[in-house]
Amino acid sequence: MAKSGLYTGLDIGTSTIKVLVAEYVSGEMNIIGVGNAKSDGLKNGTIVDIEKVANAIRKAVNAAEERAGIQITELNVALPANRLEVDTCQGMVTINSESKEVVESDITQVVSSALMRGMMPEREIVAVEPKEFTVDGFSGISDPRGMFGVRLEMKGQVYTAPKTLVHNIRRAVERAGYHIENIVIAPLALAHHVLNEGEREFGTVLIDLGAGQTSVIAVRDQELQFAHIISEGGDYVTKDISTVLNTSLEQADNLKLNYGEATTERASQDEKFLVDVVGHTEPVEITEYYLSQVIEARLVQIFTRVRQDLERSRDIDLPGGIVLLGGAAAMPGITELATQVLGANVRLYVPNEMGLRNPTFAQVISIVDYVGSRSDIEVLVASSAVGNLAFAEPIVDNVPIYNEPTPTPTYIENTYSQDSDEPTYVLPKPQVSQTPSGEKAPREGIFDKLRNVVNNMFD
Repeated sequence: MAKSGLYTGLDIGTSTIKVLVAEYVSGEMNIIGVGNAKSDGLKNGTIVDIEKVANAIRKAVNAAEERAGIQITELNVALPANRLEVDTCQGMVTINSESKEVVESDITQVVSSALMRGMMPEREIVAVEPKEFTVDGFSGISDPRGMFGVRLEMKGQVYTAPKTLVHNIRRAVERAGYHIENIVIAPLALAHHVLNEGEREFGTVLIDLGAGQTSVIAVRDQELQFAHIISEGGDYVTKDISTVLNTSLEQADNLKLNYGEATTERASQDEKFLVDVVGHTEPVEITEYYLSQVIEARLVQIFTRVRQDLERSRDIDLPGGIVLLGGAAAMPGITELATQVLGANVRLYVPNEMGLRNPTFAQVISIVDYVGSRSDIEVLVASSAVGNLAFAEPIVDNVPIYNEPTPTPTYIENTYSQDSDEPTYVLPKPQVSQTPSGEKAPREGIFDKLRNVVNNMFD
């Protein structure tokens, strides 16, 4: 049945915080209010000051409330791809009702069964997506409620994120005076909203060029295959302009927005403008071509790192090509530059919604669309996973035979390989137990030999 009702979305970006209110009527989304505020308290997409972020959220929500004419109390919040991990899950339960019909309590139990697994204590499950249900061996079922059976199974995907990241987002929203209705995985929402079914099936890459970071997302077989964060974005272009031209960040940002070209092939050497330069009493004349050289150098570096990531994950040649979005993707000529560097078919995504036809609004629109278009069974699975304590602590399945300490990864800060910005994990060398020199191993007695013979016979 088509949904109806009001849904909100919150995108906490490095440059701006955006809030969107949409009304669903018979499954159709109509945007009735949008608000944004300048971000404060964030660095490279990560919250570093909760109080400042809360104040910015409050301003953005107030602006959306004025335009929509409603009072907002709950928000659906985007969770970025920072250190996101995806894994498969599978559970099975016995249907205990007398009628043997699958009811909602059976769905809750099978979700809990699928999540009975060990997990690192510093991570938190933030989303579970059901892929299929199976009732008494009949698979491929999307919604088993009301079906007759004895055994119910579920296969799905579970998404985990660092507890610190989730906690900071939750606390910032609560400090602003609102409740979180859903935490939505941003790459999932973008793939659902931006790509059609064929592009999600055969494979497509999304590149979200934000202000503080760039998200690289690969989708194939209707599933998220790869998600990686590059800690460079549009703000780095602004900083480069400020450094090279010896001007303020504010003027550098204005130059980027008003005169910036992503590639020198589109820039003019005759077009000139004045720039206030530190140490000069009079403004200095700069050509559009010179400004474009500064911008192109940084964008080439970002796209080169994107290409390296996609080559490592073998997603550079997906049939659906590459889709650009995000605030920094609005710069003229960026599609042509990305095509040259990545060597693939690249297109720019621009939302169709009136008044929001800018790539910077793609994320907040996708959050509302993702939540508003979920089926009842997807909502039930998600609510069954949230707050489940079964996976709060690691579960030990097998006790090791030898009581030796298990090597644990040692996190090395700021250690990167030349072609990757992922942190390096170093495993200590395992301690090998050896018989000290000069000592003989104990001899096996006659009773030990007989016991081993009998054990081997029964084995």
